[in-house]
Amino acid sequence: MASLADILVVRPMMPSVEEALAEAFTVHKLYEADDKTAFLARVGSQVRGVATNGHTGCPPEIMNKLPNLEMISSFGVGYDAIDTEDCRARGIRVSNTPDVLTDAMAETTMGLMIALCRRIPQADAYTRAGRWAAEGNFPLTGELTGRTLGILGLGRIGKEVARRAQAFKMQVVYHGRSRQKDEPYPYYASLVEMAKASDWLVCIVPGSAETDKIINDEVIDALGPQGMFVNVGRGSSVDEAALVKALQEGRIGGAALDVFEDEPNVPEALFPLDNVVLSPHQGSATHKTRWAMGDLVVRNLKAHFAGLPAITPVS
Repeated sequence: MASLADILVVRPMMPSVEEALAEAFTVHKLYEADDKTAFLARVGSQVRGVATNGHTGCPPEIMNKLPNLEMISSFGVGYDAIDTEDCRARGIRVSNTPDVLTDAMAETTMGLMIALCRRIPQADAYTRAGRWAAEGNFPLTGELTGRTLGILGLGRIGKEVARRAQAFKMQVVYHGRSRQKDEPYPYYASLVEMAKASDWLVCIVPGSAETDKIINDEVIDALGPQGMFVNVGRGSSVDEAALVKALQEGRIGGAALDVFEDEPNVPEALFPLDNVVLSPHQGSATHKTRWAMGDLVVRNLKAHFAGLPAITPVS
């Protein structure tokens, strides 16, 4: 009987994932080790695969202890913490979990937009505090119908957000590195110009050097005092201090944020603001989607060690 491939699990994963890994592989749990250096010295040469996520990744100090590493299977669509160029140089394959979280991410995006536009968290608090009976009807709000939505990052999730936004009778425009020839939406080569033309700006770009603080003062000011900003991509893509200052000063209408620069630490200056909706990075956090993401982590590893291409390789 062939021996099972050794897998290193860097961070705790869902029970369904850990159970499936234990059935198919010999599993070594780095996160349970009190002395990680000694642990890696003991098992590192045996490890051929890694299960991790896009936030923790598999940093060089770990990879350097895994001389026979062949495959990194990452939980999540983003893989910011995985140096794919370094992996390529070492001959290590990398996979992620796209597609299966697209619907959940699009739902969260639209939910944040509706919550911010219709002030649902504030209306809930108003009702619970008995203010409806004491003070009368809640103040009027905006609505999405007829507004222009600018999407920064028209990838899998961005396209699904665009479809849902159209169902809300919004006009969709987008900005990215280049025009996508098969997409019907107006394209802006300049992010600033798109922000000027938009009522809503949704950021759905991965974290990278190219996108670092791409949402800056110039973009924020272009969106303007009535403009609404939503971020479901990465906190690193926003100049967070500039955004907080603009929200405080009323230079932007509002923001709905699911991601932050230093998670799970959220700038306390946002807490008292009435023009923000805050979410603890839960874009894909549904039972259905997280199970599917975990299943894909396992299936990518199984495919590799069966001599097959990864199901969802990072190119």
